[in-house]
Amino acid sequence: MSESSEAKWYVVHTYSGYENKVKADIEKTITNRHLEEQIHEVRVPMEDVVEVKNDVRRTVQRKMYPGYVLVNMVMNDDTWYVVRNTRGVTGFVGPGSKPVPLSAADMEPLGVKSEEKILVDFEVGDEVVVIAGAWKDASGKITSINPNKQKVTILVEMFGRATPVELGFAEVRKAG
Repeated sequence: MSESSEAKWYVVHTYSGYENKVKADIEKTITNRHLEEQIHEVRVPMEDVVEVKNDVRRTVQRKMYPGYVLVNMVMNDDTWYVVRNTRGVTGFVGPGSKPVPLSAADMEPLGVKSEEKILVDFEVGDEVVVIAGAWKDASGKITSINPNKQKVTILVEMFGRATPVELGFAEVRKAG
């Protein structure tokens, strides 16, 4: 497992209904093993939904992703072992046994904003390659750049036609 000193968000799959127990158990292990420097935060993303029962409307909190817990951690053999062997955890989300961190763009809908602003050296018309996310390895020309949202729009060839795709700055790099 590669040593990385930077904490990233990872998705952990749990047995359904065990999300809060897994969160509590990981937090207890962090304290017991003094892993505060390596495992920073554990979240069960919640959303407010309006339920109507017997003509009564009430707002309740519901898990956004039942069966999943988000962990902000530095991935190494120790942290992987601790999280992977927490009761109720079935594994990390990623191909095979390789956990894949979420990008800043993946985290935004979950209410986790990356404070870090990324400065880019590309401009409209430049060719870029997608290095993360669903469009990984695709390439295209930049049609617009939004520095405030940290997004670029590129034209990607799909089904024989150019399709605009909006991506985060961290998901692309200059081609070549």
